[in-house]
Amino acid sequence: MSVHPSRQGQLAEDRMSVDPPSPQGGGLYLDDISLDNDYVMYGTNMKAQTYLEELSRRRRAKQIAVPTDDLKVRAGLRELGEPITLFDEDKADRRERLRKVLLERQEAADEDVEMRSVTGSVRSVTGEEAEDEDEEFYTPGDENILEVRKQVARYSLICARQRRAQQIKDAAFPLTKLVKQARGLSEYLKTYALMGTQFVADRAVSSVRFSPNSELIAAGSWTGSIRLLQVPTLEDDDISILRGHNDRIGGLAWHPEATLSQSPNVVNLASGGGDYTVRLWSLSQDTSLATLQGHEGRVCRVAFHPSGRLLASASFDCTWRLWDLEMQQELLMQEGHSKEVYCIAIQQDGALVVSAGLDGIGRVWDLRTGRTIMVLDGHSREIYGADFSPDGYHIATGSGDSSVKIWDVRKVRVSATIPAHKSLVSDVRFFHGDGEIPGVTQEDGAPPLRGSYLASSSYDGCVNVWKSDSWTLIKSLKGHADKAMSVDISNDCRFIASSGWDRSVKLWASETIGL
Repeated sequence: MSVHPSRQGQLAEDRMSVDPPSPQGGGLYLDDISLDNDYVMYGTNMKAQTYLEELSRRRRAKQIAVPTDDLKVRAGLRELGEPITLFDEDKADRRERLRKVLLERQEAADEDVEMRSVTGSVRSVTGEEAEDEDEEFYTPGDENILEVRKQVARYSLICARQRRAQQIKDAAFPLTKLVKQARGLSEYLKTYALMGTQFVADRAVSSVRFSPNSELIAAGSWTGSIRLLQVPTLEDDDISILRGHNDRIGGLAWHPEATLSQSPNVVNLASGGGDYTVRLWSLSQDTSLATLQGHEGRVCRVAFHPSGRLLASASFDCTWRLWDLEMQQELLMQEGHSKEVYCIAIQQDGALVVSAGLDGIGRVWDLRTGRTIMVLDGHSREIYGADFSPDGYHIATGSGDSSVKIWDVRKVRVSATIPAHKSLVSDVRFFHGDGEIPGVTQEDGAPPLRGSYLASSSYDGCVNVWKSDSWTLIKSLKGHADKAMSVDISNDCRFIASSGWDRSVKLWASETIGL
């Protein structure tokens, strides 16, 4: 009888189960076969293993920081005993060769290899040293900084209590009336236009700031001089030019009581320059009252503490410093940035400081404790402008990525990103004054306008004005022939000033304003 082929295997298995073969006959029981899982497969698995190892090496290589400056790369290769250049090798190849050499030495010695950012030289640190470097560290301070921190704490608590009481009062204001006030402010700002232009230097005008009484404009240029201009005529003041810096002006700041209760014979204005110094100026002479020295790089933005006793300065030496103006000495040298620090601002309560720079990172510091309480990590390029909102918890930053970001210190995160310009954002400023909308009757008990709008300047030549409640554009002011480098808003809510690469200071105001 023939059997279907599909049944032959089953019949053979049944036959074996009924009449198993005898071991003496050369057969083999299945239970007697030993299992061996200890084997190595060659071919594709070996290729995969090699590929994974190469990926791991590349990942470790990317974690090794090497300088981008070709001179530092050559210096690093020379220190390692390697040829500084090979035939037909360009800068990128040379940098990758240095990375490869560092990786090979790391694998051979089982050490962590890093590059020094300043000298470009190479050093190796053991695993224990690397762990120590990652730990939080504190810079020792003396009794002076301790006493100042106590004074700042007492001052800021009083200011914070007053600000909080005002915010509670403002929250009770009817929403419909608040919306009406915001609409009136927007309509007023939309009428802004170019009112006047003054050429103040032979080089770019890098910083412009209104005096607290809104009657003077200080304009610093890359020539190292400072011009004082009257508002709204933009004519020179009695002391028209302040001379002292022998390099470009990086930033200007008015004393909180300058032109108000402050005597013109004492410190009214501060400036930072490319000559590594901070200078203090009065309004009664054209030479500086004092020079604060200590920075090891170009000084950029400067900011007064609201108490008027302290001054903060940001520098290209990768630090920002705090100065006691009464003693005219340095109180604090604060590290924390991996690259140059460009801008700095102090909260209106006086408790917090925000610093930011060319590493694209901002840091919020608590002056009362010296700790970092928030890291502003979100920009893809350098940060060139920063300012605290008068509400005490919002921070605006302007970056080389053409955006303005709004940060919320309470929530410790970014709350808004504004695609503000078509090029680098050079400066940002909130409205900090107590002025009212000219020509508009304010409601009884209406919240003050401070912090209700924001101005930004950019290398696209525009100055843009933004609403603070929705971060929408109100007005774009166009008039600079080249890059706009700085912007400020007068405390009386009547003017906006800007300066630029075209060596001019421009004054913007409503077309309906009465002078």
